[in-house]
This record gives sequence, C-alpha cells and structure tokens, in this order.
Amino acid sequence: MNMPRPSLLWIYALLAIGMLGWWAVTQDNSAPIKSNWATVEKMVLEGEVEKIEITKGIDQADVFLKKEAIAKYRRDSVKQFQRMPERGVQLVFTIGSVDSFNDDLKKAEELSGNIVTVEYKKPEGGWINMLGNLIPWILIIGVWIFVMRSMARGGGAAGGGIMNVGKAKAQVFDKDNQKRVTFKDVAGLEEAKVEIMEIVDFLKKADKYRELGAKIPKGALLVGPPGTGKTLLAKAVAGEANVPFLSISGSDFVEMFVGVGASRVRDLFEQAKQKAPCIVFIDEIDAIGRARGKNAGFSGNDERENTLNQLLTEMDGFQTNAGVIVLAATNRADILDKALMRAGRFDRQIEVGLPDIKEREEIFNVHLRALKLDPQLDRSFLARQTPGFSGADIANVCNEAALIAARHEKKFVSKEDFLAAIDRIVGGLERKNKIISDEEKRVIAYHEAGHATVSWILENASPLIKVTIIPRGRALGAAWYLPEERQITTREQMMDELAATLGGRVSEQLTFGHTSTGALNDLERVTKQAYAMVAYYGMSERVGTLSYYDSTGQSDMAFSKPYSELTAQQIDAEAKRFIEQAYAMAEQVLREHADGVKELAELLLSREVVFTEDVERIFGKRKKDIERERREAEAAAAPAAATPDTPAETAAADAGPGTSTSDAPNE
Repeated sequence: MNMPRPSLLWIYALLAIGMLGWWAVTQDNSAPIKSNWATVEKMVLEGEVEKIEITKGIDQADVFLKKEAIAKYRRDSVKQFQRMPERGVQLVFTIGSVDSFNDDLKKAEELSGNIVTVEYKKPEGGWINMLGNLIPWILIIGVWIFVMRSMARGGGAAGGGIMNVGKAKAQVFDKDNQKRVTFKDVAGLEEAKVEIMEIVDFLKKADKYRELGAKIPKGALLVGPPGTGKTLLAKAVAGEANVPFLSISGSDFVEMFVGVGASRVRDLFEQAKQKAPCIVFIDEIDAIGRARGKNAGFSGNDERENTLNQLLTEMDGFQTNAGVIVLAATNRADILDKALMRAGRFDRQIEVGLPDIKEREEIFNVHLRALKLDPQLDRSFLARQTPGFSGADIANVCNEAALIAARHEKKFVSKEDFLAAIDRIVGGLERKNKIISDEEKRVIAYHEAGHATVSWILENASPLIKVTIIPRGRALGAAWYLPEERQITTREQMMDELAATLGGRVSEQLTFGHTSTGALNDLERVTKQAYAMVAYYGMSERVGTLSYYDSTGQSDMAFSKPYSELTAQQIDAEAKRFIEQAYAMAEQVLREHADGVKELAELLLSREVVFTEDVERIFGKRKKDIERERREAEAAAAPAAATPDTPAETAAADAGPGTSTSDAPNE
C-alpha cells in the first residue's frame, strides 16, 4: 500500500483535536456559573453559602458554597445547576458597589441568622491582562514574519524577497544542459535558419571575424505570426552555439513598483556580462518596446517608457556589452519604437512566416514521431490539407487526431482521424443534436450547394474539398476549400472568390425567391474584400491606382480618413459595383447549372456530407484540373521521345520527315 508521507501538519492537527477534546470534557467542571444577587440571597437565607470573595476594581463577587449544597444543586432538575463545579468558585456575579452589597448581605444575615464570611482581594492577573493586550500585536508580527520568509523562499519577486524585487527573473539554460534544442529539432524555417546561423557561427568562431575587423550584430528580432516557432528557433540558436541562454518575457519587466522595470533590465545585462559570451532572449518584447509618446496623457505609461529607455541604453550605450547578443520575438513589429529597431541595437529583422507545403510536411514528420500511425498514411496529403496552418496548429492537429482515434478505440491513427481533427479545429465541434426544422435544413442545403457549385465551375475559385450541412461551432453548415498557395492574387481571381462567397445567397434567392440571415458571414467577408480591392489594392478604374492602406498601423489612432468625402463616396460605389458584378457571375453560373445544384442539394439532404468525388461526378472535372492533366501528359510524353538509352539521331528519325531533333520536344 502507498502510505501517506508523515507530515508535521498531522501532528499539529492531532494536538489541536486533543486540546479541543480536553477542553470539552473539563470545561463543565471548572467554569463557575454566572448568576445574580437574587439567587445568591436565597442561598444565604438557606445557609448554603460558605464564603464570598469580592475582587476590588472590577466589582465581581465569587461565591463558594458548602459541600452539601453543591451536591444538592448538582442533583437539581435545573439544568444550569447540574454543571456546577465541585471545587473552587461555584457562582459568580457582578455587584453595583461594595457598600450596597454589604448592606444587602447584612440584611440577609439578619433575616436568616447565618453568618457569611466576606473576603476582599486585589485583582489578580495584571500580567495576564497585559499579555491579553499584547497577543494581537504578537499575532500581527508573527504573520508578517511568516509572509516575509515565504517571499524569501521564492514566493516573492525575482525569487528572493521584497528586497530583491528589482532582480531580473530570467531563466538560465546552461551550455552543459543535456536537453538542448538544436536546428535538427526545428522543422521548416529554412530561410530564418540561414540568417541566424551567422550569429551561431560567430559565437563558435569569433576569432575568424575579429581578424577581419567584423563586428557581430548586437541583436536580432524574430518577427512572425503566433505559433510559427520564434521561441523554438531562439532555443535552437542557444543549443547550436553552446553558450548560456537567458530567457525572459517582456511582461516580466512590468511591476507595480516605480523603477523596478529599469532595475530588472540592468540586472539582466549584468548577469549576461558575467556569463559572456551568451544570448539574452526577450520574448514578446512589444510589452515594453512600444513606440514612446503615443499615450503621453496617461501617467501609467511613464514606467514602461523608463524601462524601454534603460533597454536602449544597455543595448547600445556608453557601456560595452561584449559577447552579449540579444534575441527578441514579437508579432507586432509595426508598433515597436524606431530607436529600438535601428542598426546597432536590433541589426537584423528575421521574418518567421507561416510554413509552405514542403515545410508543413517536415513539421508533420516531427510531430508524428510519437504517434502510432497507419502504415498507409500519406504525410504529403496532410500537408496539402492544412494551408495557412502554423507549427503550433499542426501540433494541435496531430494531438487532436490521436485523441479522436483513442476515443473510437482504434489501434492506430488513420487518415480519417486527421481529417476529423482538421475539421474540428477549423470549424469547431459538430453539433448533431441541434434542433433544425426540415425547412431550415433545406435552405441550408441549397445555400451550401450554391457555394460548392460556383467554386467548382469558376476557374480561379478555390477547389472544394467537402461540404456539410451538419451544424459545427456557430455555423449551421460549412464548406471546406483548398486554396491555391500563391504569393500574389489578380483581380480576376478575387472576383471569382467574391462570386463563390456569394453563391449561397444567390442560390437561396433563385430557389426559394427570398433570402435569409444565414449569409451574414458571407456578406461580411465579401464587403471587406471588395473595399480592400478598391481602397488598398487599387483595382478600381474610377478611384484610380491609389492605396489608403497604412502598414505602420498608426491610422488606427486617427479620427479622420486619409481621403475626402467625394473619394469615400466613390469607394462605396465601386465596392458596391464589384459585389454586384460578382453577384451576377454567381447567378449566371447557378442558372446554367440549375439541375446540378438541385442534385447536389438533394444529395446533401440525404447524406449530410458531400465530398469532392461527388461534386466531380455531377459537374465533371474542373477546367484547371483538365489543363493540369494535359500539361502533365505532355511533360511525361516529351522525355519518352528521347530516353537516355536512345540516341538523338534515332529519336529524330522516328519523328518522321521534316522534323528536326530540336522540334521533337515541342511535338
């Protein structure tokens, strides 16, 4: 048996229980009964009182009864007297004054003929009273000492009590640590690795650079969306360079005490200098690195600015920080102070973006090591199904797929589990028990069929993966597409995407003659994209090739628009015109393929989920797929005309008269 470990708390608890039990047992036999003069007067008349003690100063009378009277009252039916102590004081009561008490007692003695001894004594327990007054102060001081000792053991600031509140709370990863992260543990991020490897190379071979007079960059800023691996890349730099690594968050410099942030910055760099050469990593540096002077009216902003000023001084000031390299990570580089971004502080800004399809496959290979997988699982397929996913998202997909497989009592994780995990992460949890009427279900089916049809027919729209009318998250229906991974987008492509997004609303209008609120999300996306085409991308002839996009992010604080009211009206009109054109495109497609829309909607009503194969069976292959297959066939046929085992002359002779060797590949 796993017996509980002995603890002093158990001993204290047992002692407390014992003391309470002893008090409960003994209190009835030791505490005198509170009474009054009327009761005592009757006892005096009966001759049951042996003596009375008067305590001067507090006007309290203690009554001692005779043994026969004590036995009599303990057997009495009155419950109060049954608890009368056998020894010591039996009754206690308060007198008005000593003189009046003496007069009352003398009258009772004259009536009864019994003489009662009266003794006077000074109040005892002067020290006890003084101790009673000191106990609250002793408790307060004891609690204060306990709190201070707890803070000194690590419960306080910087792990060292209230006096160490200005110390930096940096985590130190020593170079001798066995669990080091290297670039082998970081999948993807090839460009970022190349840029940052120069820093690692300098730390390893510093003399080679110093001989040529080169100076190592003092800092590098890792910029990218959340979950792309900025922190992991910084750990890999420390592991590869084999130097101490000090990690701290930007929010650790922020404290309620004035001046603590600047003090922690100074202490951090003092620690770094002692361990030089080393790397200091500040995660989420935008917590203290925001541009100064933006909120001058708020006094709470001064402490953050003081911390930033100290950081600027430490990174490039009169003091030299030889061998100390600062790495920082943020996803808000646009709001950082310009002085922090200049050369000499953060010399390099390394972009850590979302992984492409090749990098996603590498990331999947890393996270799939610990999973028991289906031998037939195609990892490149998983990479194709997750466009726009970050490294953290891919890790979440792998974990969610394993949970789904375990929930269904499977022996290994299969392709279906990964697809279900992607659907759950993107769309939310399925809500099969949500009550939807048959009429609403029919509207949802035709809405989703409209999306699927327009996206399948239009050449530049994203191809459909699957469409469902099962409620998922906050959506009543959903369609999954596989967008093409491209760096730039043309106006024609954006118009096709607008039409595909409006396909659901158009399908409702054509089928039922009215519209519903189910297209709210579609209309929101369409409106934002149309305004972006006009105001940001300069795709409108009437507005012109102008862009009102502000990449610095400072326009968020502006109260006025960067264009006139006339231009605003033109932007509104052009955005509306683009949406109307897209609506007309979607309406034309749905009218031409009305039978296919109906067949697809009925299939959705019967099966609730429709995949790519079903849409391809109804509408045929997409134009892009046919064109791609033709190009692949031509590319495959071209090498066959001249294999490595066939001389070029033979290939030319087989091509027929009038065909040269150089024309064979073209044929």
